[in-house]
Amino acid sequence: MYESYYGLNSKPFQLTPDPEFFFASKLHKRAVSYLQYGLSQAEGFIVITGDIGTGKTTIANSLLDNLEEDIFAAQIVTPKLSPDELVKMVASKFELDVFGKSKSDLLEDIERFLNQLSSQGRRALLLVDEAQNLPLETIEELRMLSNFQKAGKPLLQSFLLGQAELQPILRAPNMEQFRQRIVASCHLAPLNEEESKAYIEYRLHHAGYNRQTLFSEDAYHAIHQFSKGVPRRMNTLMDRVLLFGFLEEIEAFELKDVEVVIAEVKSEMFLPENASADPYVQYEYGEGVDEQESRPNSGIRYTAKGTEIREVEYYKSMLHELVDALDDAIKHKIKLTQYIDKLLKKKYQTYVRLKTDDE
Repeated sequence: MYESYYGLNSKPFQLTPDPEFFFASKLHKRAVSYLQYGLSQAEGFIVITGDIGTGKTTIANSLLDNLEEDIFAAQIVTPKLSPDELVKMVASKFELDVFGKSKSDLLEDIERFLNQLSSQGRRALLLVDEAQNLPLETIEELRMLSNFQKAGKPLLQSFLLGQAELQPILRAPNMEQFRQRIVASCHLAPLNEEESKAYIEYRLHHAGYNRQTLFSEDAYHAIHQFSKGVPRRMNTLMDRVLLFGFLEEIEAFELKDVEVVIAEVKSEMFLPENASADPYVQYEYGEGVDEQESRPNSGIRYTAKGTEIREVEYYKSMLHELVDALDDAIKHKIKLTQYIDKLLKKKYQTYVRLKTDDE
């Protein structure tokens, strides 16, 4: 709607990740360099983490768009897959028939496929997005898939992209073998104010804008403060700002213009009026803790889903109770197993005695 008004040939601030609009900040350049380095090594795992909307998927799409022809790439966006489901999905992404096949059958098919690629002078790349959703045992299954080798050379390489929650998962004590195979890792942080301005101008010019400066310095500052430098958040706001500019016939945006749109977006997101410190919290994503919100005069804070946030000691107490409950459950299972074992032994002895009597 606003494209022709501002002399644009496309929408510069789409929410859908588009490698054509990839903006390389310092950290994004480093992440791309790690991915390229990982490709050159042709082995191990590359791990890229970052908060929601910081550009992990855009980096992945940019990488896939520029792969050499000798690399067969498959991309998975993971829900909470079990190890068996992961193997089935990997086989499917490699265009293998998965209907009615067991896990062992699929593993054989995957290994055969990887060997065929190798014999053609090609290799496979598995790109796993939203990897923080994978259970530990499924990440371990990924490591097992990396064991496929030919003449001492790995046949499959994997890149993991995930939110910050992936980091503590990989730090778990039982993930040591996986960690030893990580050749590089990088965490994407939000853009600083200077980078945010450069990001906006880059996208505008890439979409065909070649007129005078569109935003004042105060307007850029307000955009960065509201978005916290997260690219996806900026895209959401900027798309609305340009639409507002078109409707109001604004040629250049001042602070007051941007503030009008910010106020509209806040009201549509049902944000509390005192949430200026972080206007986006995590209502946009339907999860997480709203660090700013509290119910009037109560002194009580709540998550975005309305759950009361308690003191640390409360959660420690709950954790201890949970550990005790698990211990009791384990002890009960051990006793039950011992009882069943005794029962089976008695039955076996009775069976042997009866068989001996018959003879």
